[in-house]
Amino acid sequence: MDDASLRDLLAPFVPPEELDETLLECVRAHLNLLLRWNKRVNLTSVREPEATVQRHFGESLFAARQLLPRGSAQSVCDLGSGAGFPGLPIQYWAPAAALTLIEAHGKKATFLREVCRALPQLSGVNVVSTRAEELAGYQAELVTLRAVEHFEEALAAALLLVAPRGRLALLIGEGQKDRALSQLPAGTVSSISLPASQQRILLTWQRTD
Repeated sequence: MDDASLRDLLAPFVPPEELDETLLECVRAHLNLLLRWNKRVNLTSVREPEATVQRHFGESLFAARQLLPRGSAQSVCDLGSGAGFPGLPIQYWAPAAALTLIEAHGKKATFLREVCRALPQLSGVNVVSTRAEELAGYQAELVTLRAVEHFEEALAAALLLVAPRGRLALLIGEGQKDRALSQLPAGTVSSISLPASQQRILLTWQRTD
């Protein structure tokens, strides 16, 4: 898929002029590996290239643009990263961020490491194949969570990873919003609808301590 096609597909999520060649190169390499691996490992239920670009890369880059300036060097943790969303596109958007991908499923963690090997600019990304509960003491300034099983358990684990004054960003369905809000401690909460969707939102919570 060429740069023009990627920019067109991503236009509802990020202005085309903000998608530089390096970022698009990362998206293309990640997409090609995902489509290849998805034939033998169930990484994502979305199979069509165009739909994959919009649903996974588009949503993730939209979140990245809302959460981090391009030059941000914040620590970022993506819990239950799966096929790398939203964590890796956040790294494509903000290359100086210190990204940790937590994925307990062995084959998915192997895929994430393969993407990092394919892109030299991802050499600093840390892929951790374990459960969040086993990472005693680890915290990040921004923690992300998207499309995970056992949502309430994952949310509880994610909250423990948020550093003081840090943020938790949830890419979830509108139907999960009340469940999330009921579980979040006191803090600053904001919500924004995701483009090209009437049912999905970016919900952000910030620790006040």
